[in-house]
Amino acid sequence: SAVGRGPEVPFSGEAYRVTATSRGKELRLTLTPLGPGEPLHLVFRFGMSGSFRLCPAAELPRHAHLRFLTGESPPRALCFVDARRFGSWRLGDAWQPDRGPCVLTEYQAFRDNVLKNLEDRAFDKPICEALLNQKFFNGIGNYLRAEILYRLKIPPFEKARTVLEALKDQEQERRKKNSSLTLSKKLKLMRENPDLLELCHTVPMEVVAAEKNFFDPYDAENYAAFKSWLQCYLVPGMSCLRDRNGRTVWFQ
Repeated sequence: SAVGRGPEVPFSGEAYRVTATSRGKELRLTLTPLGPGEPLHLVFRFGMSGSFRLCPAAELPRHAHLRFLTGESPPRALCFVDARRFGSWRLGDAWQPDRGPCVLTEYQAFRDNVLKNLEDRAFDKPICEALLNQKFFNGIGNYLRAEILYRLKIPPFEKARTVLEALKDQEQERRKKNSSLTLSKKLKLMRENPDLLELCHTVPMEVVAAEKNFFDPYDAENYAAFKSWLQCYLVPGMSCLRDRNGRTVWFQ
């Protein structure tokens, strides 16, 4: 669109396939021609309001900054929509180099990356601020940190290293106790007594696995389902303060 802030996309094709891969807070689209030509990759960040919508091409939503048109009649458009324009895209297939393993798709690597690097200065900060550091918590955002800390009753301004060092000791103890258990029993114990890093995986998975598209801003019913899922973030009766980065932290 004329007001889009991203780079021009140097791609054209009468027919092509769009596929997507996600990693943490990034999404890579690949445009593959069905005839001659090389595929093109775009990597998106969504900011606070970015999303994709599939709609009739004659009824484009406002702030549809990129449009991919179908060949049917009448055509539809797959649109990258971003009202606040905090989102972005860049050409190429590379993920941002300073982002750690994805909390959803690379759980064990994510866990190891945190526990092996607790001497990093990032963990001098309060746990609520550390949880937004994408070098270690790639995929965790503001509403997720509130939900995770609330479920474990962890004070948000507790020093991150203090919280996470305890996990190393607990993990060693648990490995000793669980060494003879089957995988299914280990998973059952993990679900019944999750730690902070496990919730960094399972809480966002609840949202991904939900039947409704919680984040569709054009569907009041879906947004109502998302609000009823929340236990802490934006919930009446909870407290909130700003962290040192100016982000609002919700907590009990």
